[in-house]
Amino acid sequence: MTAFVQIVIGLLGAFMFANGIYMLYDPLAWYLMVPTVPATGPFNQHFLRDIGTIHLMIGAGYIIGMFLPRQRLWMWSAATLWLALHGFFHVWEIAVGICSTDVIAQNWFAVYLPAVIGLAGVVWVYFQPPKDAQA
Repeated sequence: MTAFVQIVIGLLGAFMFANGIYMLYDPLAWYLMVPTVPATGPFNQHFLRDIGTIHLMIGAGYIIGMFLPRQRLWMWSAATLWLALHGFFHVWEIAVGICSTDVIAQNWFAVYLPAVIGLAGVVWVYFQPPKDAQA
């Protein structure tokens, strides 16, 4: 199970980091590539680059946490916090009528799934016994 969790979180971290680089490098191309984004408002390169830096930090948190077991819980928790809050924000938009329920499927892979994977990783790390506690 340890290798599986590490691989999944590593892939999430790599995806988030790469996505952040893409958002910083070519925010207009990123904006036009993601079909649900233009529906939320006009292109704003500054805002997209802000979010790109967040994605870089999230990716770095997951990747660095893979290699620092003693820091993993707080690093993965910090990385997951934004993803979870972002997902809840999208749910709130649906709940108050800003978006229709059609966006749930559209947002699944980019918004909800990363948060679910991050939360699962954090829960997994939380319940792992400390290495020095093993007999």
